Amino acid sequence: MDELQLRVLSMFDELGKSELDLHELFEAGGNDPEARRAVLNAVEWLVGRGLLVERGNDFYAPTDAGREAAGVWRERQTRGD
Repeated sequence: MDELQLRVLSMFDELGKSELDLHELFEAGGNDPEARRAVLNAVEWLVGRGLLVERGNDFYAPTDAGREAAGVWRERQTRGD
């Protein structure tokens, strides 16, 4: 996984929400149209690998595997790996 994909997964915990809509997830990349496309690609990649699940109306939620991956990433960030 790349850093943007991990950043998207970590946003659920950071914002304290079990589901986020696509517009909230765009914050992972910023306001630039290219960055938003990159976030959309990251979301599609995460859904395709079972780390996020679509909830309808542009809402997404992490799966257990997605939450685990985000936790490992946060732990590495904290340690400075």
